[in-house]
Amino acid sequence: MLKKAISCAVLVALWGCTESPSVSMPAEKDAKPTMTVTQSITYPETKQGTVVDHYFDEQVADPYRWLEDDMSSDTAQWVKTQNNQTFSYLENIPYRDKLKASLEKLMNYEKVTAPFTEGDYTYFYKNDGLQNQYVLYRTKGEGEAEVFLDPNKFSEDGTTSMSGLTFSEDGSLAAYQISEGGSDWRKVIIINTETKEQLESALIDVKFSGLSWVGNDGFYYSSYDKPKGSELSAKTDQHKLFYHKLGTAQTSDELIFGGTDEQKHRYIGASVTRDNRYLLISASVSTSGNKLFIKDLSKSDSELVTIVGDTNSDTYLLDNDGSKLFLVTNLNAPNKKVVTVDATNPTAEQWQDLIPETDNVLSMSKGGDFFFAKYMVDAISKVQQYDKTGKLVREISLPGVGTARGFSGKKESTTLYYSFANYTTPGNTYSFDVNTGNSEVYRKSGAQFDSEAYTSEQVFYSSKDGTKVPMIISYKKDLKRDGNNPTILYGYGGFNASMTPSFSSTIAAWLEQGGVYAVANIRGGGEYGKQWHDAGTQLKKQNVFDDFIAAAEYLNTEKYTSSDYLAVRGGSNGGLLVGAVMTQRPELFKVALPAVGVLDMLRYHTFTAGAGWAYDYGTSEQSKEMFDYLKGYSPVHNVKEGVKYPATLITTGDHDDRVVPAHSYKFAAELQAKGAGNNPYLIRIETNAGHGAGTPTSKIIDQYADIYGFTLYNMGIKSL
Repeated sequence: MLKKAISCAVLVALWGCTESPSVSMPAEKDAKPTMTVTQSITYPETKQGTVVDHYFDEQVADPYRWLEDDMSSDTAQWVKTQNNQTFSYLENIPYRDKLKASLEKLMNYEKVTAPFTEGDYTYFYKNDGLQNQYVLYRTKGEGEAEVFLDPNKFSEDGTTSMSGLTFSEDGSLAAYQISEGGSDWRKVIIINTETKEQLESALIDVKFSGLSWVGNDGFYYSSYDKPKGSELSAKTDQHKLFYHKLGTAQTSDELIFGGTDEQKHRYIGASVTRDNRYLLISASVSTSGNKLFIKDLSKSDSELVTIVGDTNSDTYLLDNDGSKLFLVTNLNAPNKKVVTVDATNPTAEQWQDLIPETDNVLSMSKGGDFFFAKYMVDAISKVQQYDKTGKLVREISLPGVGTARGFSGKKESTTLYYSFANYTTPGNTYSFDVNTGNSEVYRKSGAQFDSEAYTSEQVFYSSKDGTKVPMIISYKKDLKRDGNNPTILYGYGGFNASMTPSFSSTIAAWLEQGGVYAVANIRGGGEYGKQWHDAGTQLKKQNVFDDFIAAAEYLNTEKYTSSDYLAVRGGSNGGLLVGAVMTQRPELFKVALPAVGVLDMLRYHTFTAGAGWAYDYGTSEQSKEMFDYLKGYSPVHNVKEGVKYPATLITTGDHDDRVVPAHSYKFAAELQAKGAGNNPYLIRIETNAGHGAGTPTSKIIDQYADIYGFTLYNMGIKSL
């Protein structure tokens, strides 16, 4: 689930692909492949319990409640049996190994990130090709690059990943987080950067946390009390902010905020200004909206001062010059703006606009003593450079139409870096001179992908209520729009998350097989600001599903594909999206691919940090109206006896402690018990894996070989 962005995790895209054989398509326009799947399936029996929940005046049976117990031997046996069934099916797809070999080839090239400077060293991440995790290197002056941290050595199978790294201001110390088996529970390891020596015992049980240093003395971090019972599924709802002083035991860490009922929040984050003068504390009860507080660290007796005292808007610190604060906010500005205020009297009444709100959604970065305003114009990047007086310095010329990421660095930097990509353009890294505005290619992608052979087009289609929704469709230029093209329609539609164009070797692999890849920028996302987000929340959630269904209908009407060749895919909140549309319009799709989905909408808020998603969903306990609405689309509760659903491959991880796998387990059990016809209803459960972050390359290759193989096989494709 999309969580509050309070971590410092390094996100690295896997870019690249090479030529690959095309799918054998029917020779004639009206030709249709055989639609019958040749494998017969007898599903393992899933026992049904007698649990019944009472919601207002209604009783709701929950026969698979026992699958929520991830510590149960019965659940473990069910997982094993289901995986045996699923992998037996997947192993009989004739071109599964061919797809795996193709993906391995496509991803096997050197990938290097933009450099960044800390202290006397320049650091960068690199993957030689098929390494499970990126390795962090560094250079000093003109010296040779050396390995600084190699997460591939954290575990034998590559499932322990580095999920965040923060340096002290002078670069002499660093703290990094590791995730084991994909869990959101992290350990923090503190090292001397010169010697790489670990300085003390690792901090444990840290979750949803950034790390913010105060000089070289220590840092702030956040976590929850370790839950009783299962740490993978038990509810966590009171985040606490601590200060860890180097050289002391974690048990003596000072509780800074979040320890009282009055300060109870589900997400708490902290940041310290570059001059170490101010501590900013953000506190949220859900994934949207935050309170904001400030404390003057130069005064030992200073009080915590409120900047924003409610959670009706989102506000965060961009920078400071002494007591002058630069804040980014959507308070009375749904598309966001930048304001200034003095730290001694920082309430909203004192704010002054620096970069006013526009018609396009704003995100900000800083570097070289400048601000960079990154706007989304119909999900496409536009970047402007401002000085700290709010004067526009220049609009930055980008390499094309797509997504630019970066433009951040230290105040004294004169060269910044950014990446640019879209669905058919591998991501190159560019250097940018903050004084002249000149951009140069710093590192060209090593991906062997012929961009000239492909195209991406943006279309606008009408949803059920007439709302215009953008969608980007990518495919080979010689594509025949005859309705016979295998197509994946992808969406998310929630938590203010924007689906902007990017390049992925796994998407490119689908394109090279002759497939169409479409991404719909549906409501619930952030493409058009807070209003677009709010239009897909709670009692308006059906708008999200209607937008996605309309996208599918557009692809069919315009002959990019047809229902016989259309797969629908999404993960997390997008897994809910897939579950909802496949149960509402099962005839519209040939294949459904819900990944790590939120699928039991009556109980999602009872697991881990799920209650924090209530801004988007509401809860079944909120009101009778909200209960009825959730029950009306909850995928687990809307599988009907005797209905033929699309061929379905549910994917999840047994260590997913964000969207617990019980959602997927229950949905699979319902489909297998009630679904009609010959379509397979299978679940693929990755062991020792979580919600997705830090997934090793080897597992990514295996997953996509199975996903693409299942999809093509159930579209009737006999050979590649």
